[in-house]
Amino acid sequence: MSLCCSGSLIFTSSFSKHTAGAQLIAHSLFLMTLVYRSSPDNNMENSQTFLYFAYGSNLLKERLQLKNPSATVYCVAKLKDYKLVFGNYKGLASDRWHGGVATIEDSPGDEVWGVVWRMSISDLESLDNQENVMLGAYRPVELSVKTKGQDISCRTYIMNSCVYARPSPQYLQVIVMGAEQHGLPTEYQEKLRAIKTNMYDGLLPMMAELEQARTRVKERANQ
Repeated sequence: MSLCCSGSLIFTSSFSKHTAGAQLIAHSLFLMTLVYRSSPDNNMENSQTFLYFAYGSNLLKERLQLKNPSATVYCVAKLKDYKLVFGNYKGLASDRWHGGVATIEDSPGDEVWGVVWRMSISDLESLDNQENVMLGAYRPVELSVKTKGQDISCRTYIMNSCVYARPSPQYLQVIVMGAEQHGLPTEYQEKLRAIKTNMYDGLLPMMAELEQARTRVKERANQ
């Protein structure tokens, strides 16, 4: 069993005993920060939003907007000195994806490409729930990403107690589709396609749900 963690962000054992309470406090502090932090454009609309850096399945617009309808693309960006890995919280396989899911970990010299989304504060709880924050599976962090020579502070998520595991082909497909959708660098897209999967070939309800969402988008575009 291979464990993955992110160096300076490892939780102590005493802290992990109170994960739910700590995450609730972190959630409240984050909301307070959003309220009092000056927004880049310094207007009321932006003061009620936050920036979220997605690097996994939430690269795909239709995936993120299933539960977070306010999400709009802000920019494409890269996170330096981290790498993309796949695993499961405490080795518990994902019922949704039947394999490892994406997280990031410290890796000097590497980089992770992703999409920065602007989202309404009203979707923050939904996003945290998607990442199972209250269950302790992921923890929210603020990291600086680069885009066109500019540094942007964003919210993202890192898995706790990660045990490495290969992703299902379907999960990897969603990530690749998102990378294509937003024009991530070709070299990075090729790197994603080369990731080995667990070869799971069963049906995943999430894939049908995403296909329906994509069909609705196409129909609206053709109206």
